[in-house]
Amino acid sequence: MSLMSVSDVAEFLGVQEIRVERLERESLLVAAGQDENGKPMFKREDVVKYKEFAERLGGL
Repeated sequence: MSLMSVSDVAEFLGVQEIRVERLERESLLVAAGQDENGKPMFKREDVVKYKEFAERLGGL
C-alpha cells in the first residue's frame, strides 16, 4: 500500500492542496491516516479510483 501526501494528491489530480483537504473533509476522498503533522495521507489506489470517477462525471 502506497500512501500519498496532500501535496502528492494535489499534483496528481492537478488541483490545489486546499481542494484536496476539502475533498477529505467532505468524505469524497477518504484518508488512510495522518502524517506526523496531522495532515491526511491517502492510499494511492483510492486517489486513482477517485480521479477516474471524477473524469467520468466531467472532470475535477
